[in-house]
Amino acid sequence: MRKALSKFKEITDKFMGNASYSDEEFGEDYLNIDTEKDIGQKSKIIIKPFTIEQFEDIKPALDELREGYTIALINIKLLKDKDIVELKRAINKIKKTCDAIEGDIAGFGEDWIVVTPSFARVYRDKQVEEVKE
Repeated sequence: MRKALSKFKEITDKFMGNASYSDEEFGEDYLNIDTEKDIGQKSKIIIKPFTIEQFEDIKPALDELREGYTIALINIKLLKDKDIVELKRAINKIKKTCDAIEGDIAGFGEDWIVVTPSFARVYRDKQVEEVKE
């Protein structure tokens, strides 16, 4: 009984982190992971809204997209109501940047555009894809 309790204590100590492990115990495939290491702010993905009132307003959105950690939701309503030529120019600039970063771009309704970096894609309904072809 004493031997069983001793073995149980050894197992629970390892489980609770009170025991040390040797490299021999796990073989060559064992790797220590530093859980205290700060991975920083850039490890999280941000979904960030932007509003475009004039062509110059796209710069902050494009800068965030180039960093690669931001999904941009861009409200184009104000520019669309103000100047359609500037809107087309802004959208072309956004598309070129999106292509350069190998991202994805799609419109949501009449007033919103979503732009993603290369790690994400925008879901498109099959009906929408059929219309594009």
